[in-house]
Amino acid sequence: MARRTGYSGIQILLHWAVAVLVVFNWFYSEGMGRAVDNRLDGSTGPLELNPQIHVWVGVAVLVLVVVRFGLRKARGVPDVPGQGLLHVAGVWGHRLLYVLLFAVPLLGMAMWFAGIDAAGDIHKLCADGLLILAGAHAAMGLFHHYVLKDGLMARMMRPES
Repeated sequence: MARRTGYSGIQILLHWAVAVLVVFNWFYSEGMGRAVDNRLDGSTGPLELNPQIHVWVGVAVLVLVVVRFGLRKARGVPDVPGQGLLHVAGVWGHRLLYVLLFAVPLLGMAMWFAGIDAAGDIHKLCADGLLILAGAHAAMGLFHHYVLKDGLMARMMRPES
């Protein structure tokens, strides 16, 4: 596999689409606990949101992450820059992001479609962790751009030619 210096246009599009959908769903999650309780109890009660939107956005996140991961494996990705602890943090941060990007929708689906109530608390905890980690990921991108000035962030803004 050829060594990459950047990402393809589709990889960049998928990165930003997943980011937007994850943030949207995190903010749109208020009231999902009641929606799940109503669904598991077979009752209908007033809800302040349409739970189907949250559910199907979560499914879309999972589909896009599967496609993104497949592209990552098939096409390759640029090396994680840095040395020492910064490099290790970058590698493990990306790995944990992918674990959570798979786990959060799968746990939500286990709760919503399979009725596994216990998955709900883990889903919420992992979703909160995902948002915190994504925020740290964004902060590190800004650190690379404004402090290290190493061009790292440009890789996720302009496709590799």
